[in-house]
Amino acid sequence: MNITYSLHKITDKNNCPFSETEYSKFKFGENTYAEKFADELFEGFISEHKNLILSHSEIVILPSPYHSIPTASNFLCHYFKLRMNKFLYDNGRKALAESKIYRNQTYTTDYGNLDYAERVKLIANDTYYIDRNYIGGKLCLLLDDIKITGSHEHIVKKILEQYEVEGTFTFLYYAELINKDIHPNIENYYNYYFVKDTASLMEVINSRSFEFNTRIVKYILKLENAEFLVLLSSMKKKARRKLFDLAVSNNYHTIEEYQTNLNKINHSLTNKNKTNYGYQFTERPA
Repeated sequence: MNITYSLHKITDKNNCPFSETEYSKFKFGENTYAEKFADELFEGFISEHKNLILSHSEIVILPSPYHSIPTASNFLCHYFKLRMNKFLYDNGRKALAESKIYRNQTYTTDYGNLDYAERVKLIANDTYYIDRNYIGGKLCLLLDDIKITGSHEHIVKKILEQYEVEGTFTFLYYAELINKDIHPNIENYYNYYFVKDTASLMEVINSRSFEFNTRIVKYILKLENAEFLVLLSSMKKKARRKLFDLAVSNNYHTIEEYQTNLNKINHSLTNKNKTNYGYQFTERPA
């Protein structure tokens, strides 16, 4: 059994039902908005599906698929889980269990510019793994930030079918594109509404609630040299170290498009003279 719930419905490209600025900052790692959106999503979902939740004793929450670096929606899922667990506590129920759809991502294309067919073709080349024995027979909450074409939901349903997983599967979204006359590239309009250049990116990175996610790591590794060096010199060594470690954990060092900037990050961490390819660093405290 499959259920889909979305909080905000996108019907008019000129009238967004949520703050585009907040959404863009959220997509690039400002987690103040991950918590805000999770609270809003929880309130909307529980008002409609309270009975569904209370009718199940075993509930599993799953964020959108990823390999090693969490997506923005993973942080949304974290805060949603906290709200749901408080609700379950208030009703004398067991807390949510958590699982994951493991994904080996193989592309560098900007997904938000693609249409449905292009998206399905792209992500179909990825490999996925799900623990069918752990989630089977339970109510599963599969949470993502936005549904544009439904390609990710399509792939997840195929995985569940492939692994012959039985259960109740509820797909939750903060927002959903309802008007199919709107081109799917509206997703990138939202993604980059605030983050348009290095200066706006640095504002997000320097926020107190910032956390690296897949989108911002890929974005940084694809920056042109001048912008990249300005950004890198503004980052504390601890942040550069985390950026490097995350990139390697996702095997980005094996992707040619990311290697140049990743090598520069590594050089900035190991070069005692703090000089990187002709650019002088002013070392910031860790």
